[in-house]
Amino acid sequence: MTISAKMRTFAEKSSWIRKMFEEGAKMKAEFGAENVFDFSLGNPDVPPPPEYNKVIKEIVNDETPGMHAYMPNGGYPWVREALAAKMSREQGVEVFHGDMLMTCGAAGALNVVMKALLNPGEEVILLAPYFVEYNFYVDNHGGVSTIVNTDDEFNLDLEAIEAAITEKTKAVIVNSPNNPTGQIYSQESLNKLGAILDLKGVEFKTTIYLLADEPYRKIIFDNNTVGSIFQSTKNSIVLSSYSKDLSLPGERIGYLAVHPDITDKAALLDAMTLANRILGFVNAPALMQRVVAELQDASVDNSIYEARRETFCKILTDAGYDFIPPKGAFYVFPKAPIEDDVKFCAILQEEKILAVPGRGFGAPGYFRLAFCVSDSVIAGSAEAFKNAMEKAKQL
Repeated sequence: MTISAKMRTFAEKSSWIRKMFEEGAKMKAEFGAENVFDFSLGNPDVPPPPEYNKVIKEIVNDETPGMHAYMPNGGYPWVREALAAKMSREQGVEVFHGDMLMTCGAAGALNVVMKALLNPGEEVILLAPYFVEYNFYVDNHGGVSTIVNTDDEFNLDLEAIEAAITEKTKAVIVNSPNNPTGQIYSQESLNKLGAILDLKGVEFKTTIYLLADEPYRKIIFDNNTVGSIFQSTKNSIVLSSYSKDLSLPGERIGYLAVHPDITDKAALLDAMTLANRILGFVNAPALMQRVVAELQDASVDNSIYEARRETFCKILTDAGYDFIPPKGAFYVFPKAPIEDDVKFCAILQEEKILAVPGRGFGAPGYFRLAFCVSDSVIAGSAEAFKNAMEKAKQL
């Protein structure tokens, strides 16, 4: 056998998102793209803000020697200073450039943190529904994923999290606004979670970290606000990227920030900086570091996503689907009208709708729809969603 047994298993269980995306490509080739309603992939289609085009053109035209050379593995200090100022405002805690590393997206940041923190067999708690790649990132570095469900409205189930913590627990990952549900965890619940982790750390004589994956922080609706984990516990790390709020997923630019009072900070930052190098990232892209440094207050036009959310929610409501309107991000996560979410996604596919089964996010019985697609795709899907619901009722 040419590949490892582990990778063969991973390939068989790999992301439902990609599977449905690939299926969508086949269907578009067969039926025409205009006749397929593809809500499978969270690939933002809203253009970057106008400031982005101006900044990147200026930087590309700069012929100063060394523009594309290596820099410190953690990124340009002056870029981190710009980000630290933004992080200080967001988190309500003064963050310094030395508390931050530039990374190859939020995924790179998560792998850097896992590499720095985990000993073999240590546990990371994932809150379902969750982004399925978390499982792989934990496994990459010898860890074990412990899955804890959120409550019926996808809020934190603090009792369940506390019950799942053991002497081997090293971290809890929160993702708010959440992929796939669009839920935002309240500051009160984050504070209670932080207190639980601190108390359990004392009980087990360990340090348990709260990690926040925040690429959707700026994509919020109805005047909702995203909480600060730095207010919840000093043993906290924020990881994020510019993939969603600047619509730059292919540029692979992100960052991580540790709480300025985090336990054993110097050793932790040294370990993460080394991990950034030895994992093969070396450093985040030089060009994009320079670009995002100038765009800390910029974001895509949220009103586009908000209008699409309203249209999509009305279509789903009119067709009889049960769902919680998202507070942020660009996903809706309805209940499947039959128990088998995979089977229902197959029914949707018969109507040329591409959706991702909830079990791909650790939540069977639901399905995810991404509304980072054109208005015409959303509007055109209305009759197909009704037809799929009628088919489900006849089973």
